[in-house]
Amino acid sequence: MTMPIVHHPAYCADLPANHRFPMDKFRAVAELIRAEGLLDGGSFFRPRPAPFEWVALAHDPAYVDQVFNGTVPERIAREIGFPMREDIALRARCATGGTVLTCYLALEHGIACNTAGGSHHARKAHGAGFCVFNDVAVAVRVMQADGAIGKALIVDLDVHQGDGTADIFQGDPDIFTFSMHSERNYPVRKIPSHLDMGLPDATADALYLERLAEVLPALVKQEAWDIVIFNAGVDPYEHDRLGRLALTREGLRLRDRFVIETVAATGIPLAGVLGGGYSTDIEELADRHLTLHRSAIAVSAGKVNGQAMVQVPG
Repeated sequence: MTMPIVHHPAYCADLPANHRFPMDKFRAVAELIRAEGLLDGGSFFRPRPAPFEWVALAHDPAYVDQVFNGTVPERIAREIGFPMREDIALRARCATGGTVLTCYLALEHGIACNTAGGSHHARKAHGAGFCVFNDVAVAVRVMQADGAIGKALIVDLDVHQGDGTADIFQGDPDIFTFSMHSERNYPVRKIPSHLDMGLPDATADALYLERLAEVLPALVKQEAWDIVIFNAGVDPYEHDRLGRLALTREGLRLRDRFVIETVAATGIPLAGVLGGGYSTDIEELADRHLTLHRSAIAVSAGKVNGQAMVQVPG
């Protein structure tokens, strides 16, 4: 079976002209996946919008109610960075539902990817930094409540530190959060993950991949994880608008391949989410984001560039 890819048209909502968040990338990612034939004649898996009960497992129910009913205080809306309209709320619910579905598909098929997700700045009390709901945290809490998983590893390689995810899982012995990011980038006040690796400005491919290789294999083998969730943000790219690192496109490809192969070698299911990426060139950005999906499909098929690789269960 072709690797499952999750998408919903509501991932793309309308934003004011010249907004810093490149919302159109979600539409462009889906179009490029179709154009490249990555669905292999199949279709996207379409999630349902996350219901209140799911989201409230990870977030303060009062805040969830504000988003669902359009009563988010202006100061919180400013911190999020979006006009908190009904379509923005629906987008957050669909992206969250998408990551929940992606995780369950990963448990079933061994590997699956969303075309959104990775909203890692949304903390327990409220959203922030273009993140309304923390989709990965909600997905983990849903799976825990469902008895589908015991232990989960979150590998966050977005250029920004995963403060919201760290906040939600503080004190949970079954969930391990790992964030490798630009130390001097947003957020200024970082909430400690279980393991943080802050990198200096202009860190390029060789050092980045070396640092990742120092910790990831040991982390993956550290516990009997039931799932690994990979935030494959492409904002460590050297020309990203909001990044401070210096990875090339090839560096991003090697990073994603390394993460997915390392997890696949253990037989642990892996769910990939899009993460951050910022550019005024939406087509370039969509192509950059597809590094995740191309790499995951290659690993799930057991080959990259004609070379045999580990097989993913399912």
